[in-house]
Amino acid sequence: MASLALSTGAKDDEWYTPQYAFADIAHLIPKDKVIWEPFYGDGASGRYLTDLGFRVEHHENLDFFESAPYDYDIIVSNPPYSNKILTFKRLRELDVPFMILVPVSTITKQFTKKYFLNDLQMVIPSKRIHFTRGGEQSKRSWFDVVWLCYKMGFPRDIIYL
Repeated sequence: MASLALSTGAKDDEWYTPQYAFADIAHLIPKDKVIWEPFYGDGASGRYLTDLGFRVEHHENLDFFESAPYDYDIIVSNPPYSNKILTFKRLRELDVPFMILVPVSTITKQFTKKYFLNDLQMVIPSKRIHFTRGGEQSKRSWFDVVWLCYKMGFPRDIIYL
């Protein structure tokens, strides 16, 4: 996850996804696709996906809202939670397959319905994900998350891990 602190004033977006969260969904990500992980953060998520055998050719500190690489097939990311509305708007503009990790409450938000009504699938982790900060894993996360997925073509709309 990258920080939006510079552009939005958010100071608490520096929480990152642990490797096991990506390992849990690895069987759902097509191996033959080029991944763009647009929220650079500390760079670890791109390494985790690469270590899992994926082609992560785009994991650099770019502005997701202003630019995009031209040669990628899928977005896999944990976007900053401080500005989900802009993230969903941008994802709709890009109109490419994605798997994004968001708080479960995101599925009830008006912006989710506005941009992706009836178009999303959901992957529910088997346990609460404890994010990392400053290289250390949190002891407890106070909210649950889900992977919201678009154009992934899963056989079911809700997948429990």
